[in-house]
Amino acid sequence: MSTIPEGFTKSPRKSPLTDPWEPIYIKMATEGGILGIEVREAHCNGRGFAHGGLIASLSDNTMGMSLVLMAREKFANDKLSAVTLSMTTDYIDSAQIGDWLEFRASVLKIGRSIGFTEMKVVATKDGEEKLIARANASFKLV
Repeated sequence: MSTIPEGFTKSPRKSPLTDPWEPIYIKMATEGGILGIEVREAHCNGRGFAHGGLIASLSDNTMGMSLVLMAREKFANDKLSAVTLSMTTDYIDSAQIGDWLEFRASVLKIGRSIGFTEMKVVATKDGEEKLIARANASFKLV
């Protein structure tokens, strides 16, 4: 791929877990954030396609980040954070090396202490999109 889709910039958010997966890209959308990566060998399982752990981790990351950004704005509190209470992931298809993988989060509801999100993970190659996974999660605002 090597051409990053329009609107994406390198994510400033770093963590020891995601360091080996860099570069990770980010783009903000109305309903939440979108993380993106080009699938490389470091992202793959023994069968050569994107590992389910990568998909689950980046889904959790994207949903939590989206919720926190919107909750901070809603409650005018830039110290808010969130921890995952529960998350479900359904794997629908596989992403291959060279695919552009997007983690598209939507915030469903932000309460005073709990927020709800959903996610679609989509792979793009040669202009064609396919749904790789879907997820939903609930978070405790702290």
